[in-house]
Amino acid sequence: MLRFMSEELIKIQEEATASMHKAINHLEAELIKIRAGKANPNMIDGIMADYYGNPTPINQVANVSTLDARTISIQPWEKNMLQAIERAIMAANIGITPQNDGNSIRLFLPPLTEERRKELVKRCNGEGEHAKIAVRNIRRDAIEDIKKLQKDGLSEDAAKDAEADVQNITDKHVALIEKHLEAKEKEIMAV
Repeated sequence: MLRFMSEELIKIQEEATASMHKAINHLEAELIKIRAGKANPNMIDGIMADYYGNPTPINQVANVSTLDARTISIQPWEKNMLQAIERAIMAANIGITPQNDGNSIRLFLPPLTEERRKELVKRCNGEGEHAKIAVRNIRRDAIEDIKKLQKDGLSEDAAKDAEADVQNITDKHVALIEKHLEAKEKEIMAV
């Protein structure tokens, strides 16, 4: 019975850790999409263009690359996709107007103003807050699972130790989120 309980505790902690890693990975993916003055093909990830009636990621219907630090080039594999890609970028409202030359689309990133930089930092902090909320929710669920085990016969000491372990895991992940946010803020505020 005791062995079963400790296996359950280990399982709860492993699942919490894995879920928290997913929250951090999601945060990293979201932060990449927030531009920091440099052109990055990942900025258009998640923008869907209408491809024969199906919403399709732009990078699956075109070659996306950076020409220089401030320019992203989108070269569709089919010329008839130019308008659809252009409409998708306009609809995504990423703050960049696409330039269509009939063969490819170019996105010229304007230099960031101080005000725009502060807006981007605010957006990053919002994403960070979502990640922290996710991590805290995972902690709450794990602690609820531990309390259920305690009702089923787990000793109070073992339950307290397990809760402390889950809290330590949570603290490490929140610190990691803070580190990501600091790095992104530094990147955005660098002129």
